[in-house]
Amino acid sequence: MPFLPAGDIFQTVLVHSPRIEIKYCTQCRWLLRAAWMAQELLTTFQEELGELALMPGTGGVFEVRIGDEVIWSRAEQGRFPDIKELKQLVRDRIAPAKNLGHSEN
Repeated sequence: MPFLPAGDIFQTVLVHSPRIEIKYCTQCRWLLRAAWMAQELLTTFQEELGELALMPGTGGVFEVRIGDEVIWSRAEQGRFPDIKELKQLVRDRIAPAKNLGHSEN
């Protein structure tokens, strides 16, 4: 298990799987977009997700990761994901059998 120092005592850091990170640019003021996408993913995958983190960044970054895998990069795709396609990307990796209802087609 990973440890972080806290003075002279080490604290255990528990990581719940799967973990999604949304890294967003603070200079571009993309916090609201990142938070909305996080809320959508947490609502859709409430039984499947272990953790979702918002990670502030700079330089126009907007990336979504599951563990170490980047599943969306604004730099690579040249745009933000539609929430429907983001949910499908997440579903395909963490809950392939899950029906997304109206987000399915």
